[in-house]
Amino acid sequence: QVQLVESGGGLVQAGGSLRLSCVASGSDFRINTMGWCRQPPGKQREMVASIGTGGHTDYLAAVKGRFTISRDNAKNTVYLDMSSLKPEDTAVYYCHVNVAYFGWASTYDHWGQGTQVTVSS
Repeated sequence: QVQLVESGGGLVQAGGSLRLSCVASGSDFRINTMGWCRQPPGKQREMVASIGTGGHTDYLAAVKGRFTISRDNAKNTVYLDMSSLKPEDTAVYYCHVNVAYFGWASTYDHWGQGTQVTVSS
C-alpha cells in the first residue's frame, strides 16, 4: 500500500510563501494523478491543484496565479508552491495520489495525513 508523507506546512504572514512536499512510498505501483486538497476551519474539503502524468495542471480558481503544483516522477514527489498567501488560505492541506497497483485493474486513491498551513493577517 502506498504511504504518503507530507511536509512544509507552518505559520506565515500574509503575502508570504510556503512550499509543501509529499512523498509517496511503497512498491509495485504506478502513480497517476497527484494533487493537493485543503480543508479550511469549519468548511468542507476542496481541491486546490492537481497534476496529471503528462504535466497537465488544474487549479482552484481562488489560488490560480498564486499556487504552482509540480511533480518529480523519479522521486514520487508532488510539490505545491504557494505565494502571496492570504488568511483565507489557512487550512489543513492534504496530499492526494491516484495509483495503479501492478496486476490490479482498478486504480486507488490515497491521502496524506494533512499538514497545517496558517496565514496570519
